[in-house]
Amino acid sequence: MDNRSIIKQLKLQAALMELHDENSFKIRGFNNAVFNLDKVEVELATLSQQELEGLEGVGKSIATTIYEIVQKGASQALEDYFESTPQGIIELLDMKGIGPKKIKVLWKELGIESGHELKEAANSGLVANLKGFGEKTQQKIIEALEFKEANANKLHYAEAELLAEVLMEELSGLKNIGDVAPTGALRRKMEVIEVVELLVAADDFDKAEEEINALEGFEQDVKASGPIKWVGLLAEHATPICLIFSTPEKFVQNQLLYSGSVAHLATTVAEKQTIRELVQTKEFDTEEGFYKAIGLDYIAPELREGFFEIEAAKNQKLPKLVEMEDLKGILHNHSTYSDGKHSLEQMATYCKELGYEYLGMCDHSKSAFYANGLDEDRIIKQHKEIDELNEKLAPFKIFKGIESDILYDGQLDYADDVLESFDFIVASVHSQLNMNEKKATERLLAAIENPYTTILGHPTGRLLLRREGYPIDHKAVIDHCAKHNVVIEINANPWRLDLDWRWVHYAIEQGVQLSINPDAHEMDGYHHMKFGLLTGRKGGLTAEMTFNALPLAEIEKHFVQKKSQVKANA
Repeated sequence: MDNRSIIKQLKLQAALMELHDENSFKIRGFNNAVFNLDKVEVELATLSQQELEGLEGVGKSIATTIYEIVQKGASQALEDYFESTPQGIIELLDMKGIGPKKIKVLWKELGIESGHELKEAANSGLVANLKGFGEKTQQKIIEALEFKEANANKLHYAEAELLAEVLMEELSGLKNIGDVAPTGALRRKMEVIEVVELLVAADDFDKAEEEINALEGFEQDVKASGPIKWVGLLAEHATPICLIFSTPEKFVQNQLLYSGSVAHLATTVAEKQTIRELVQTKEFDTEEGFYKAIGLDYIAPELREGFFEIEAAKNQKLPKLVEMEDLKGILHNHSTYSDGKHSLEQMATYCKELGYEYLGMCDHSKSAFYANGLDEDRIIKQHKEIDELNEKLAPFKIFKGIESDILYDGQLDYADDVLESFDFIVASVHSQLNMNEKKATERLLAAIENPYTTILGHPTGRLLLRREGYPIDHKAVIDHCAKHNVVIEINANPWRLDLDWRWVHYAIEQGVQLSINPDAHEMDGYHHMKFGLLTGRKGGLTAEMTFNALPLAEIEKHFVQKKSQVKANA
């Protein structure tokens, strides 16, 4: 059992302890242990109970719990909680914006034991009448339940990509199946995937279907399937799978038909015909050949959204999309100074090993007490270590950054003399997420106006499939960044991908540079850069408009000039 699975069980047990009114000191101990274990590099499953007790924040009781999880798959205490807690209540613990204590009130006072029952009670006004709830909380519960229902069984792109790889490996070994490739939203690299679609080449669709049904774990939905589609599930995965059969001769044609969005395919481009109609009538051997035949430059799959790409392709103005090798550095990362898993030196050394020229360290600021944010004394300590590492790792460079919390009124959470000590500032919102659009936008505009703000971090704070972003006026925010020379982050964490790709093109048009930042809290987090890159490419991002495609000397010059402007305007 891996560390993530163990920690997930500990988190659930802590929530259930709170639900059942266990000792608050004991609950706090579990939560502290989770915080510390999240940073542990050793595999917990390989440790003895005595060795577990020696880990920071882990006492005898929690060590025993971990040992039970490893040996039996779950602790006895967790099994006991499962016995005494309705399954629907356990599922509600995952809901954002409502904690275990409130869930207990709903369970005990209204007899609610499922999300469906809670939604009915909230819609009828019963929840608002409970002590400690009210109309606002009731509305938040309704919205959270609707969000959860709307996103049930969906995957963010990174998860869908992994599932697709498993499927393709299984299918590619079958006798009656040839090429297998992603299609649909998956091939367009959409941030959320509702159905994992693959295009499958086969001469005999019936024989191919028989072979698929013989595979272990493949469960066909016969009613949803058809003559050219196998629809079903892969065991232990709730996301629907759609395998679309194509003869080898029609594979390229079908890939064009299934990978383009409805809007892309419905666009009229030549001879008063749509792309869909032209795909079905033109002669071509490759996708590049098709676009050439209809008088367009080749449109990469991720751009086929019917957004700006067709007009640009007509006029030979399609952007040369940014590539991974264009990226020269990694900005916005965390270390053990705040809530990261790896030390500053480990993060820097691994970044250098990956071939990057520079690293931007942006641990949490002092307002983020929940994430061990840095006070002024610890900033001095970190800067001293950065100076020492820069001597050791040269010519690789670590830039002194901070992820400064944007406070309620849009101010940053350090005095100007402290902000001046950093090379650059990523300004982000982490609290007070329930503002309306006007207030949320004004808050961001004020932060953008701060002369020390270099990059606006994850602009909406969204967590895909978990939490909607707070509402903002994207145009106003982007325009303000253009006015104040502020870069906007594309947060590459697969759960965020924020700035949304739909606003990337507008930002580029306004001359706003974008920085692909992994928000890495461990060394492996650097590999999330890939997903931020895909988000940027969907919006037409080029290397020229990508901030961290700047080489070391140029990005250093930018930081220096930004700070000198502050002094000049003082």
